[in-house]
Amino acid sequence: MSGRLRSSLLVLCCVVPLAGQNRSHTPAERYRMFQDYLVRRAAEVTRNNLAGVTTLAEWQRRRPEVRRQMLYMLGLDPMPARTPLRARITGGFERDEHRVENIVFESMPGLYVTGNLYLPKKVERPAPAVVYLSGHSPGPWGAKVQYQHHGIWLARHGYAAFLLDTVEFGEVPGIHHGTHDLGMWHWLSLGYTPAAPEVWNAIRALDYLETRREVDSRRVAVTGISGGGAMTWYAAAVDERFQAAAPVCATWSVEHHAALDAVHHNCDCIYFVNTFFGDLSTAGALIAPRPLKMLSARRDASFPAAGYHDVYNRTRDVYALYGAEEKVQEFDHDVGHSDVVPFRKEAYEWINRWLKSDSTPYQEGEIRREEPAALTVLNRYPADALNESIDRTFIPTHNPRRYSNLAAWKKRRAELLGAMKDQVFRAFPKTRAPFDAWKSPERGWASRYADAFNVEFTTEAGVRAGGQLFLRRTAAAAGDGPAPRALIFIKGAADVVYPIDYDPLLPVLGRQVVLVLKPRAVDYAADNYKMATLKRTAALAGATVESMQVYDILRAVDYLIEAEGLRLDVISLYGRREMGALALYAAALDERITRVILEDPPASHWQGPALLNILRLTDLPEAAALMAPREIVALTPLPGAYSYTSGVYALYGKKESIRQARGLGEALKVWEQ
Repeated sequence: MSGRLRSSLLVLCCVVPLAGQNRSHTPAERYRMFQDYLVRRAAEVTRNNLAGVTTLAEWQRRRPEVRRQMLYMLGLDPMPARTPLRARITGGFERDEHRVENIVFESMPGLYVTGNLYLPKKVERPAPAVVYLSGHSPGPWGAKVQYQHHGIWLARHGYAAFLLDTVEFGEVPGIHHGTHDLGMWHWLSLGYTPAAPEVWNAIRALDYLETRREVDSRRVAVTGISGGGAMTWYAAAVDERFQAAAPVCATWSVEHHAALDAVHHNCDCIYFVNTFFGDLSTAGALIAPRPLKMLSARRDASFPAAGYHDVYNRTRDVYALYGAEEKVQEFDHDVGHSDVVPFRKEAYEWINRWLKSDSTPYQEGEIRREEPAALTVLNRYPADALNESIDRTFIPTHNPRRYSNLAAWKKRRAELLGAMKDQVFRAFPKTRAPFDAWKSPERGWASRYADAFNVEFTTEAGVRAGGQLFLRRTAAAAGDGPAPRALIFIKGAADVVYPIDYDPLLPVLGRQVVLVLKPRAVDYAADNYKMATLKRTAALAGATVESMQVYDILRAVDYLIEAEGLRLDVISLYGRREMGALALYAAALDERITRVILEDPPASHWQGPALLNILRLTDLPEAAALMAPREIVALTPLPGAYSYTSGVYALYGKKESIRQARGLGEALKVWEQ
């Protein structure tokens, strides 16, 4: 994948419609086309970010909404309650020039945060402070131990420095690599990124520092490396109490991370869930005009130079609106991803300048590291800790209510569809690409039942879907009789084995128009690693592969009506497992679809399919209810949760519109035609 994505960068100078696609393509070709499509989409995200902001007045008008969107994409809208921190000092020690306190607090009940507070030996008046956000350094004593030299230097030079463990590598650990390693695609449906608790922990650490008499809370900076550098960006963007920021080895752009194949390098916490097509320069704009210095490594494959230079230039444009160009700088050094003296020098000279008006050159001096045991905060695992499950509980999910009258349900339905279009399917194209359809007769045995064709068509620019089309051998197909009925069989990856696999369709062939549809990504020759990279890149560009497949289904309906010229009276969708769930969403968005046929559908988006933020808005039983009063036919028993769906159908007086059938023939009532 990497070579293809890198080569795609060469065509990013402009985004143009792709011509000459009206031919068939192999799955390998369509895979490469989809990779190129994601690179183009990523480039559009970066280049359209904050488009139209040319004056300070315009930016100040837009800024509150941009901040709200950033909070939402980080999983912090609504903001969690500021519950009591229950902070405890569990130990500490003194050295010649500084002292250390080992501290634990709860950023929310049960979410434990461990850290070390480094203080000058003598604090005669409140000192400026630095919240240091650790990178991912494993050890049972927490990541903070690896970065203790930062705390020692800062305390020696008059700062209170609070070094925090990460959620992943803390003394009370949680999960950070859900989509990167573990296939936890429900994180996308939750709108969850591990950045959410990390940024929240940084905000609550600042809340704690405000309670300390040694700290001047009007002079607080935030810095950190790698994952801690990314959290530096986000914490400073959403909490203006941080007066200066210096992220290290953590600056990226959507465009270049996709084009240069950097997505797979990075843990989930590096990214926000890109619902509103933001970029890291969005965070930079929110930090403006507070002092911001970006420090990067030229040989860092995780954060390529093209990306961090781009973010600097775009962020600097916003600082220029404030007349504050001197408050934003970038620095890079010819090393790999590492915590080295040149980065510490640049970061702390920057913080000294803006928090203390101090231009003294940085000198590291001799630093004697402590044994990990001295910096360990806890001697036992808290019995009520939620850290291991915080990925499942941090984001509030929607609990559908029961409706007692149809008017109330219709109001909810309209609101839900609006929210889904805004927060789930926002990435749907605004204009429809030409089909550039290709069609060739199919000579196999299925042609004994109907006029059979292999087909392929464009769903959006650069993306091809294909399959087989079976037309009735009657005059009605040409518009001379009763309007024909159509079935679209939506193939999933598990349904694609051999090209001839029409057994479920045998009762239907020749009686209805049938389109066997292979949406994008269902038949690509991609292993789990490659598919995970595709899915994570799609999310960075503001969608999921599954939401894109919903769009392919909608365009398949258009294809039958517009490209094939069919006058259709009834359109049914059939999907097995997750594809049936996607069919429900297509039907919710397009009322031309009159029936959805389900086989083994999931009970919840916790099992799939992944749609951005959907669990914040609803779940599958309520999404199915959006079809009411059109038919839902189940070929297998529906999960119990779908009793909710039946309740909504009852409001229409149409409970019978949810029914069971033994197969497609019975579901479609072909024997009555």
